[in-house]
Order: sequence, then C-alpha cells, then structure tokens
Amino acid sequence: MQMSQAHEATPSQGRAWEWGSATLAVAILSIIALALRFWHLGDWGLDSDEVFTLRDSIRIRPTNPRPLGYLLNHYLVLPLHPLDEFGLRVLPAFFGALAIPVMYLIGRRLIGNRAAILGALLLAFSPLHVIYSQFGRYWAMVFLFSAIYPYAFYLGLRQRNRSLLVLGVVTGVLAVLAHPAAVLLVGGPALWFLATQLRGERLRSLWTQPRVRWGVLGTVLLLVLIAIRFVPILQGWIAQHDAHPGTGQFLLAQRLPPGLKQLRYLLQYVEGWTFQLVLISLFGLAVLWQGRDRALARFLITLALFPALFLPLLSLRTPISTYYLVPIAPVFFFGAGVFLDHVFSLAWKLRPWWLGGAAMTAMILAAGTPTLLSQYRNGRRFDFRGVANWVQPRLTPRDVIYSDQPAALGHYLPGSDVRPLKYNTAPLTESLVSLRQGADGAALWVVAPAPAHAFRTNLEQGGLADWLYQHCQLRNIVGRGRLDFRQQYLQVYHCPPEPLSDVALLRPGHLPPQHPLEPHR
Repeated sequence: MQMSQAHEATPSQGRAWEWGSATLAVAILSIIALALRFWHLGDWGLDSDEVFTLRDSIRIRPTNPRPLGYLLNHYLVLPLHPLDEFGLRVLPAFFGALAIPVMYLIGRRLIGNRAAILGALLLAFSPLHVIYSQFGRYWAMVFLFSAIYPYAFYLGLRQRNRSLLVLGVVTGVLAVLAHPAAVLLVGGPALWFLATQLRGERLRSLWTQPRVRWGVLGTVLLLVLIAIRFVPILQGWIAQHDAHPGTGQFLLAQRLPPGLKQLRYLLQYVEGWTFQLVLISLFGLAVLWQGRDRALARFLITLALFPALFLPLLSLRTPISTYYLVPIAPVFFFGAGVFLDHVFSLAWKLRPWWLGGAAMTAMILAAGTPTLLSQYRNGRRFDFRGVANWVQPRLTPRDVIYSDQPAALGHYLPGSDVRPLKYNTAPLTESLVSLRQGADGAALWVVAPAPAHAFRTNLEQGGLADWLYQHCQLRNIVGRGRLDFRQQYLQVYHCPPEPLSDVALLRPGHLPPQHPLEPHR
C-alpha cells in the first residue's frame, strides 16, 4: 500500500464535515452513547464502593472531601427515585452520555471539527467510559468536568475569551468537588509556565503589565486555596492508611517492589483504556508537535504528564487507585482524534478515499469490543447479590461469613455477621474454633474471588488457599463468564464446625461426594 503526501480535502469531502453534518453525527453518537450507558443499568448488584455511595448520599457529611455526587444524589435523585441499583447509577450514566457532545464542542475549538468528531466517536464506544458511566460513583462526573475546565482555561487565555475563562473556573470548582484528584491537572501547565516564562528579561517585561500582575496575584491566591483544601485531605488519607494498614474492602494483588509496583500501576491504567487508544493518542500528540499546533501539544503533554508522574511517586508512600488518573483521560481522546484526522487527510491510493482512516478507527474500536460486550453480561463486578440470594436460606443465626468486599455482601445480608476476608488466616482459625465450641452447629462461610488475571488477586498469599482446602468445602461458584480476559467469579466455601476427614478435603479436581457442587449461576 502506498501513500502520497497529505493533501487538501476536495470540496465534496470538505462539505461532508460541515457544521450541519457534524451536528447530525454528534447527535447520533450521543444517542448511541446514551443507549450504551443506560442499557442494563440497574441489573447488577452493588459493590462495596457503591454501598459507600449509598451511605454518603443518605447521610450528608459537611467534611466529605468529594461531596458533589452525594449532594446530587440526595437532592436530585432521592426525591424522585430510591437510591437502589438504578438510582445510584442514573447520574453517572447521564454525565457519561453528556461527555460525548461536550468532548466535541471543546475539541472542535482545540483540534478541529473532524478530529473532534473522531475523538467523540472513540469515547462513545469506550468500554472503560461505559463502565464508569454504569458505576455508582463519581468518576463519570470527574471525566466530564476534567474534559472542560483545563481546556476552557487554555482557550480562554489563548483567545482572550472571558466567557471561556468563567466556564473554566466554574467547571474547575465542580471537578474538584467531584473528586480532589481533578486538581492535579493544574500542576503540569503551571510548572511549565513558571519554568519557561517567569525568568530573566521575560519576567521583567511581563511584570510591567498590570494584567500580568493581577494574573500572578490570582494564581498565588489559587495555589494558597488549593493548599488549604487539599493538603489536609492528602495528609488525612496517608494518616488513615498508616494507622489502619490493610483495612480496605478488597483482597489486593501480590505486592511488588518499588519500581515494578509503579510500572504495574501505569500499565493497569493504560490497559483499561486499551493500549491501542493510548498509543494512537501519543502519535496524535506527535502530529501536533511537528507543526500542526506545537503550543497545544505542549499543553496536552504537561496536562497528562504531571498526574502520571505524581501519583506513581505518591504510591511509594500510600495506596493509590488508578481511578485517580481519570482526569487525564480526555487527553487520550483528543490525541487519538488528531491522529485519525491526519490519517483521513492522507491521499491513500484506495477507493473509497476514507478506507484507510476507517480501518484504523475500526481497529481501535475492535480492541475494546470484547470488554464492551462483556459489560452487559456482569457489569464488570462480582455478584455479591447473587451470593447473598444463594447463601441466605442456608445460614443459621450464629453463622459467620468472611468475604471479600464485606460491605457489599453485608448490604444484601442485613443482620448477618459479615467480616472482611484477609490473607491472614488467624481470624478464620479463631472463628472456626469458637464455632466448634458451640452446640448449635453454626458454621463458617468464606466468599472469595476466583483467580482471574495478573492484575487481580489470588488466594495463595499468606496460605489462605491451603487453609480453605483443609477446612472448607467449595459449595458454589457465582458469576457470569465474560468475553475478555477478566473473569469475576465468586467462590463460596462452607466450613463446617466438625473437622473434615481426609476424604472431604477439597483440592482442585477432588470434590467430596457428600457435598457436591451446586449448579453454577
């Protein structure tokens, strides 16, 4: 296949991307995005994070560092609909669908009409964005406001447009109220500006302008406000994990040494958006840098680079979720849109002229298709509601349950004794000994995730798997198979009060005949 140099689009090609056609294309994409984000929205049970959303949406705490989503649930959703599986997710789904036209409206000012439509197309079908939109947390809202405020600031300063600056201020405040991680987007451009513009003769020349002095004063005030609000939040986060290490809801993957841990952190984040999308976005930034708009390329690079460096470094000190990198994600879609637009503008010796660009776009979309289809099989979550429905009629009043994500299982088993499952087997042994001392036949139950992939946990750490094989019987496996490499099955173990005989010890492939596996769901 041969290519010639880039050429100007013919009039007929240019007319296809005029405002009317672009509006129609974005409208169609928005409708598709709305359908993808609301389809099966309330079908899956809550996970632990969503249970915490429910708690904080009912009981509003003034000191909550991320209050916006909870306030919207409390005052907008709750009066109209119960905060159940659908009610907790309706606003994320709405904000997720709204991100598609917003990405286009911001993108057409930044990168051009066609590139903005292509970026919005990739976002509409992004499996990870669909997951955020069907997750009863605040990440779809963080993505939306992070796709507006830094770019509105940039355009407002570049075009001297006061309305865009006001838009940047308002959406910036909303972004940090949705989650404090959104403030990290300010770091990269601010450091670059200080390092390159405020020095020597350049600084003295700028300081003679009243507008610059007011701008510096406003920037200093902004930095002080950021420090006052967010430094205590960060200190509290670190202190909490120092005082209570390992008290989270999840069994975590095996710890890696420094360096490898940070590399896994970044790879896990990139894999979520797909390596293809992130790679194409880097090529798009290269296209911008090589002459299309170097200033914009520099802005986008610094915007994403600071959080992508700061958060892995912070993870050396305290646990950090990959969710905190959500604010940089719009950069990937803008960059990918630029590169695909460049590919469409090349004079491929093909008929029709757009075949090369369409093929590359399809390959990026195809990379996420198995995950997108799998989303509608299990919502990319463990089915603790299904486990609760199965185990509840089998429980006795004194039974004890150890579970991954105990808040989720406890939500569906009110009144039951649900405790967090850890790799340390001492609490399991103590509970089992205590139950054996009773005369009512109470038993121990363990609900654990089945090993799935490299980024998830397994039960071998701390001897947990061996303990389960020696003291418990696998009674059920709950979950639905996915089309991608992620599998989210829950194993339900029953640990009777009487010691198991050797023939009843459960090893892989050796099921005790008196306790057969019950049918999978």
